[in-house]
Amino acid sequence: MARYTEAVCRQCRREGVKLFLKGDRCYSDKCAFAVRAYAPGQHGQSRKKVSEYGIQLREKQKARRIYGMLERQFHNCFVRAEKQKGITGENLLIMLERRLDNVVYRLGLAESRSQARQLVTHGHIIVNGKRLDIPSALVKAGDVISVNEASRAKDYFKGMAETLATKTIPAWMILDAQNLSGKIDRFPTREEIDVPIAEHLIVELYSK
Repeated sequence: MARYTEAVCRQCRREGVKLFLKGDRCYSDKCAFAVRAYAPGQHGQSRKKVSEYGIQLREKQKARRIYGMLERQFHNCFVRAEKQKGITGENLLIMLERRLDNVVYRLGLAESRSQARQLVTHGHIIVNGKRLDIPSALVKAGDVISVNEASRAKDYFKGMAETLATKTIPAWMILDAQNLSGKIDRFPTREEIDVPIAEHLIVELYSK
């Protein structure tokens, strides 16, 4: 599948907000957005009047980039959310949070969603005792996500239990730091999803 291979810091600059795509680096002085908080390109610093459509588009692009999804994949997710009962925008965000790569990131097993995606595709993550290498797979309440036993001897996972013990994870998850695993206690509520997204703008965009 195609994927974005350019400098990810350009995405933060384009959206005008930190998307925290590179883990700890985003909190350091090395963050490109902290140095150049304007859009990339020749006309990045020029001020332009943004239309209503432009505002809605930027919100959708922001969400897509935060969760590391391509356009078709994101739109398909929206269509599924639209068919569910409840508020479409909230359904969409909850579905995005349920993605396996996002869950691995939220549990603290990876520093970023892109790193979490790599861990999943390389077979380091198991769900309910079985290896699952599909980052877009949606977890369910009661699912147990853990590090593959065969992978725990790798340098990346050594000492992770101590690091995880200091992590604060979302309330809808239960972390077992010692065993490098976590359980999905329930689905998150909108108030528990801490992403800078105005989901109603995405709904308005796709409803045109």
